[in-house]
Amino acid sequence: MRTASPEYKGQYHALRNELKNTGVVEEIAEANYSIIYTRGNNGGFSWQDQKFDPSFNTIFVTHEYGQTVGWEFTDGRDFSREFPSDLSGIVINESALEILGLENPVGGLLTWAPGGTHRGTYKILGVVKDMVKGSPYEPTDPSIIFLSENDMQWLYIKIKPTVSAHEALSKIQSVLAAIVPSAPFDYSFADEAYGAKFKVEERIGKLATLFSGLALLISCLGLFGLASFMAEQRTKEIGIRKIMGASVTSLWKMLSKDFVVLVVISCGFAIPISFYLMNSWLGQYEYRTTISWNVFIITGIGALVITLLTVSFQAIKAALMNPLKSLRSE
Repeated sequence: MRTASPEYKGQYHALRNELKNTGVVEEIAEANYSIIYTRGNNGGFSWQDQKFDPSFNTIFVTHEYGQTVGWEFTDGRDFSREFPSDLSGIVINESALEILGLENPVGGLLTWAPGGTHRGTYKILGVVKDMVKGSPYEPTDPSIIFLSENDMQWLYIKIKPTVSAHEALSKIQSVLAAIVPSAPFDYSFADEAYGAKFKVEERIGKLATLFSGLALLISCLGLFGLASFMAEQRTKEIGIRKIMGASVTSLWKMLSKDFVVLVVISCGFAIPISFYLMNSWLGQYEYRTTISWNVFIITGIGALVITLLTVSFQAIKAALMNPLKSLRSE
């Protein structure tokens, strides 16, 4: 939530204590930027004998920021109130580590002198996994996170997973009304904000599901009609075979075989083409899943099962027909 109101100034520790005392809040932190946007890119960083000046996303946070937003460390540790020296420490993400090129980053020193003005030398305390803050379709910006004890404009509240949002919001609002009574209770949920970034993909997914269902329904109706037509065309043959001792199972196999062969041939063409098109589509995204061949195997088996279920009704119906009646009708 945004804490731009002057009334929040100097109230962070009081808010943190009171909110945690409600029993519905797991952790609280402040930062100078929203977690769903990437802002504040700065240069002027140097380390070892590097001669280039890359730009990093710089973020200022309080001690509990990592616990609140769910940092995942790959190396080192988080900021801690037990170490006052952490005010001259920093945490970097994996993208920043890639630029720095340090084999053992923890304990390394980074100097920040934007515009030639020396702001300090900072020790790397830890490395965290990249977090998507800006666009989910672009690479994560290399980020450097600084510890700050100043008032900042964004307050993050992590609600306990066992508590309902309705109950938590009611108690949080009561605490804010007591400590900052005239400040607006302007909040938003991070998961909803992130979800809004994927609206287009969600819409495409729903449409794809709808049209896939329609295509499946039309295909089944077509198969059912074709199976009915074939069974009717072969009524005399089925009757003669039954008189000659053919079983229902053998007749079912005879009538279903051609459809199974067609499905297997179609899968042989469709699976490689689908795999290529899906890989090409996923290649547009910076963060993407991988396609397992199991998906296509299961889909192929599913197509066979649906085909057999659709065709079997007419095949078994024709196989169970009285052969004398079939021959008389011919």
